[in-house]
Amino acid sequence: MAGDPLYEAYHDTDWGVPEYDPRALWEKLVLDGFQAGLAWITILRKREAFRAAFDNFDPEIVARYGEAERARLMADAGIVRSNAKIDAAISGARIYLDMQGRGEDFSKFLWDFVGGAPIQNSWAGFGDVPAQTPEAVEMAKALKAKGFKFVGPVIVYAFMQAVGMVNDHTTDCFRHEPIRAMRRP
Repeated sequence: MAGDPLYEAYHDTDWGVPEYDPRALWEKLVLDGFQAGLAWITILRKREAFRAAFDNFDPEIVARYGEAERARLMADAGIVRSNAKIDAAISGARIYLDMQGRGEDFSKFLWDFVGGAPIQNSWAGFGDVPAQTPEAVEMAKALKAKGFKFVGPVIVYAFMQAVGMVNDHTTDCFRHEPIRAMRRP
């Protein structure tokens, strides 16, 4: 959304930067799930309110949410109030912790779908960028098999773009080459 300072700052500093922290990846997956049916700018404008409402997306805390927390979240006008999406976030925290408890690293699980390194695309224009890819379809299937919700291939591909699993900055974008040059820390 050219012209929106918040969106431009997000594009210029966050979008497409490879993220490997498991908790940060889970947060972004939850936020992308909340985006379903909405514009990303809606979620971006509410991101800090989401962080406050969901205890900074600490999966240990969110996994323990019960009816009182659900009611609190449904009453919070600062976030997207959807029973299904709130339930998906809570159950997603439980799944995340279950994976962790079984020794399965959430970051490695996700990054394995792209071979552990960002896919470097060279799209000439925004119209060339697909809404989903075979990797997104496979990741979506695997997430659904684990019980995650709001993880269809289009949502998952938006997630993959946002967390730098794919470099979908177009070749004429000033961020394309700096993102391409980023390596795993």
